[in-house]
Amino acid sequence: MLGDYPIKGRRAADIAASIESAVGAGELEPGQLLPPMRELAERLEVNPNTVAAAYRTLRERGVIETAGRRGSRVRSAPATTDREFIGMDVPDGVRDVASGNPDPALLPPLAPAFAAAAERGDRQPVLYGDEPVEPELARAARAGLDADGVPAGPVAVTSGALDAIERVLAAHLRPGDTVAVEDPGWGGLLDLVPALGLRTVPVGLDDEGPLPEDVHRALAGGARALVVTDRAQNPTGAAVSAPRARALRSVLQEYPATLLIEDDHGDRIVDLPLHPLAGATHHWAFVRSVAKAYGPDLRLALLTGDAVTLDRVRGRQRLGPGWVSRITQRAVLRLWADGAIDTRAVARSYRERRDALIDALAERGIAAHGRSGMNVWVPVRDETGAVARLLHAGWAVAPGARFRMSAPPGIRITVATLTADEIVPLADTVAAAVGAAPVRSHV
Repeated sequence: MLGDYPIKGRRAADIAASIESAVGAGELEPGQLLPPMRELAERLEVNPNTVAAAYRTLRERGVIETAGRRGSRVRSAPATTDREFIGMDVPDGVRDVASGNPDPALLPPLAPAFAAAAERGDRQPVLYGDEPVEPELARAARAGLDADGVPAGPVAVTSGALDAIERVLAAHLRPGDTVAVEDPGWGGLLDLVPALGLRTVPVGLDDEGPLPEDVHRALAGGARALVVTDRAQNPTGAAVSAPRARALRSVLQEYPATLLIEDDHGDRIVDLPLHPLAGATHHWAFVRSVAKAYGPDLRLALLTGDAVTLDRVRGRQRLGPGWVSRITQRAVLRLWADGAIDTRAVARSYRERRDALIDALAERGIAAHGRSGMNVWVPVRDETGAVARLLHAGWAVAPGARFRMSAPPGIRITVATLTADEIVPLADTVAAAVGAAPVRSHV
């Protein structure tokens, strides 16, 4: 069953470490079946409870999964597999439209804001025991959330959106619990969930957001949490519409114990209105990052939610990093106060580039999606072949495998830095590389 690889150890921790080491080294492959607990216990001359404890540790770490009488096996996508490394290095001379980064030309200068924040810090140093959230930032953030219809709740600050999502999941769920996630969806989230020892169940989506029937199926099947991207969904550009929000809220109201996490991925870079789902369940969280509008290196996201969720998150945060730098918080506040970016112009720029590429592809018989944000998703029949042919033709695109679980193949094209002169050549190259594809949803 395990070839020549011997599982070793007398204690549960040693057995678990032996198996995890073999998985990391590739000696135990994804999907490989592990010995039944009693069989392994006899082989190692230990109590079956010791092996059971080792397997439980491995499940909690996301290394293995157990399916009742069918036994335990190495996860098909172990937590040690980082989707960001699925792809290829971009050779010199190849145009990179795979990165997912914003257009640097649309990002504001940060030096004046940080200089002002540092100068204020010299006058009013932040010390241990001070409030973790800049009061003025909390008020400004809350005002924006109120204007967008997000229910009242306290505000916390985290080191980016993924940090916020991780903290909320950890505040409510236990290893082995199931999280419903969008498919295709954000590769970072698809890595994070199993890394926390949680299971994922895919939810299909179209241009208007997650499909209500898929959400219902996932929650009815026992999923304890649902993560939804409200706008600028990565990689498809989906944005939750008003009718879709009503349908999803109706489903969530049938399962009020669900932990709902919303990621407004498109704050200040899209011109579509927000249609939040928050409040449809007892426990919810709403996340807004400044990365896409003001720069990924700011590493700051705003988090609100119900009182219990925020109390748990802030309590655990105090025991770890304590707070996100108040200098950074004050710099973001200064960027907002100074109107450092023209949000309408930024949204228009990304929209025009998306629409131009989607229209050009449609003229060539290629269906593509990109309702909001800075990415366009193109369904393809042969993902590996399409990526390779485009690379050979001088264009690096992101393979859909970074973002998919059970969804059909596709490629992601980041339009953030595309120029008008590049639209037609890129569309021609994509059409030649993938061929005409039938119009379909992302499911």
